[in-house]
Amino acid sequence: MLESGCKALKEGVLEKRSDGLLQLWKKKRCILTEEGLLLVPPKQPQPGPPAAEPPAAKIKELHFSHMKTVDCVERKGKYVYFTVVMAEGKEIDFRGPQEQGWNAEITLQLVQYKNRQAILAVKSTRQKQQHLVQQHPGQRLRSASNSA
Repeated sequence: MLESGCKALKEGVLEKRSDGLLQLWKKKRCILTEEGLLLVPPKQPQPGPPAAEPPAAKIKELHFSHMKTVDCVERKGKYVYFTVVMAEGKEIDFRGPQEQGWNAEITLQLVQYKNRQAILAVKSTRQKQQHLVQQHPGQRLRSASNSA
């Protein structure tokens, strides 16, 4: 996403529950953009020259177009637990420090993304309708007079 020119709106560390049998919490460096959430393995100190970013295969992208909602917000101790529900039904559990408000930020950006998509869909429909009217101006009048 960042390659496409989207700027990072929020960066930090969240813990993601693994899909494995033990369901361990694994730290992920998260980057929130207008298009979704990037999950990057945390930077590990390595000998030699520092690497700019981990290989692309290690970066997981949760695009808002594939997200359904942010759900199940619960506060326990110092953490806020929340679930990102994907369109295909998969649920991804996260936890982070209460004061960082990741669940609220993700929810807000998801709503803004869905609103932008809805506005684009309405504009596209209106443009198609105007294009049809310009191509066949008489048909609309006839169909309007037939219904009267």
